[in-house]
Amino acid sequence: MALLLRINMKLARKIYLIVLFLLMFNMKSLNNAEAQLVPALFMFGDSLADVGNNNHLPLSIEKADFPHNGIDFPSSKPTGRFSNGKNAADFLAEKLGLPSCSPYLLLMHTKSNNFSNGVSFASGGAGIFDADDQLLSIPMNKQIEYYAAVQGTIMQQTGQAKATDFLSKSIFAIVIGSNDILGYFGSSSKKMKKTTPQEYVASMVQTIKGQLKKIYDIGARKFVIIGVASVGCSPAQRARSKTEACNEEANIWASKYNQGLLSVLQEFKTELQGFQYSYFNTYDVLLNLIQQPATYGFKEPKTACCGLGNLNAQVPCIPISNLCTNRSDHVFWDFYHPTEAADRLFMDIAFDGPKQYVFPVNVRELVSS
Repeated sequence: MALLLRINMKLARKIYLIVLFLLMFNMKSLNNAEAQLVPALFMFGDSLADVGNNNHLPLSIEKADFPHNGIDFPSSKPTGRFSNGKNAADFLAEKLGLPSCSPYLLLMHTKSNNFSNGVSFASGGAGIFDADDQLLSIPMNKQIEYYAAVQGTIMQQTGQAKATDFLSKSIFAIVIGSNDILGYFGSSSKKMKKTTPQEYVASMVQTIKGQLKKIYDIGARKFVIIGVASVGCSPAQRARSKTEACNEEANIWASKYNQGLLSVLQEFKTELQGFQYSYFNTYDVLLNLIQQPATYGFKEPKTACCGLGNLNAQVPCIPISNLCTNRSDHVFWDFYHPTEAADRLFMDIAFDGPKQYVFPVNVRELVSS
């Protein structure tokens, strides 16, 4: 009798532990479901948001699929992100309660049509304007073509009504324009001989206006627009100066482009039914990090963590490059791209920040609207 009682007690304890585990698992699943704020995230842009698309462009040299990239990523391996770890696209997805977007070209390579959480079209080297050689990156116009194909697939899978609702509640994030500015003000740029800065930036604004309208016409309603940063203060631009000063001309025209972009967004808000946006002022936030690094927990605002040459900015991050050990102290990972720590701060501000840096609403408010 005593033996039977002990067996029953052990059995009861095992059942109790199993039930407790299942309850905890269900609670975790419930919490994750509650944390999902939108149906999906669709990401457009350049290397600041590339999560691996360029890995699938055989002829591209704009890649980050080798060390030391990815050293702080959960897998400690390079993933195609131009970062020591996660980038802005990853942190935005996390805050929306979603997994990181899958690269569109990876899904095409594996013949997957699962876009239930969204997808990323962002590509290192991409610009607002089409590049001369589109084998090196996916320019914005091509990214929009890919999105149109995705929208068609979602329509087929769910029907028009459900697809329209799904897309209207999803977030469409765009970070593009830096390569266009840097391409114009590059040391060997031929564009400066063909057009004035005013004409060039005006053309950028008109082009992105048409591109945003196309994305809207294909079902997008909630836009997160990340402005062009103060790119003239990147290590690569500083390294061109004997005094290591910022390239103020590049900064001035980046700022003017942002002003034109804001005018487009305000116009669309008035004219396009259901159009909503959150604009993140990366330009001022990055300048603050550079000018007051200690305020934000950084120590090194000028020198890249990974690279070679002056400011670690004359050779990109490759396996033989110098690598800093205090990566969270650096604003810049390589000659152009932010560290994981800087990107995390950017998205913290974009998501919950004040109107000084993100307007007319922050991303959390956009999601709730």
